Amino acid sequence: MNADTGNEANSNWNGVWIAIPAYQEAVTIRGLALEALAQSPNVLVVDDGSTDGTSAQLDGLPVVVLRHPENRGKEASLRTAFDHALALQAHCVIAMDGDGQHDPADAPLLLAAWRRHPRRIVIGSRLHDRSQFPPARWRANRFACFWISWAAGHPIADSQSGFRAYPAAVMRLALGPGVRGNRFTFESEILIEAARHDHPTLAVAIPGRYPKNARRSHFRPVRDIAKIVLMVGVRLLRYRLAPLGLWRSLGPATVLPGRAGATTAPAAGACVLEAGEPTPQ
Repeated sequence: MNADTGNEANSNWNGVWIAIPAYQEAVTIRGLALEALAQSPNVLVVDDGSTDGTSAQLDGLPVVVLRHPENRGKEASLRTAFDHALALQAHCVIAMDGDGQHDPADAPLLLAAWRRHPRRIVIGSRLHDRSQFPPARWRANRFACFWISWAAGHPIADSQSGFRAYPAAVMRLALGPGVRGNRFTFESEILIEAARHDHPTLAVAIPGRYPKNARRSHFRPVRDIAKIVLMVGVRLLRYRLAPLGLWRSLGPATVLPGRAGATTAPAAGACVLEAGEPTPQ
């Protein structure tokens, strides 16, 4: 890459940060940060009270590291990232998990989709790639998608993906009083609250990636999905069951094509667009 090309690539990331919440990610975080830096000069890691040396693995890398003195959960890590990014006048944050299941090489696709649709939350959707998805997680995520899509009033392709582009306006909503969820309910509630303020989702197909050396997921499919459904149920009661939202949510979710090989046959409720097809306005 010559200097001009490098400068042009970096300019695409002006006002945009890659944020990585991390808890006990010493095995994967350095490699992930290096992959992220290959895409963007603006990389932020929030170490959520790790005791395994996660922060030390980032020594010498040009990344911003923020550290919680004790573990507070992913919701707190995202709030810290949003608050820091907004203080820097960021226009967008692309969040990804610290366990390596999201490939930073897909971040430019989310960035491009967000630039075309700057009011939308752009989600890296994996549910079309069922062959690479653990069966229990796939079923739990489809169940959550139904409820969250109903409350949001539009079909959401992958409501549990943590690989997302958040516009500044949505980050402000997430930090406001309308989003009260903690830990894993936080990310689901953001989708609902944002949709109520005219910030719907758009998805980009990404492959499922489950590194063999990654630690066990902190997400507990039964318990955490139950908490998410309870949060959605409270919202639906507040919206008087939102019958119009249910009707609108039953259509197919739009999923933009990802890199070559990232899209396979779409899952139920997903509509994968081919290259050249118009994206929703």
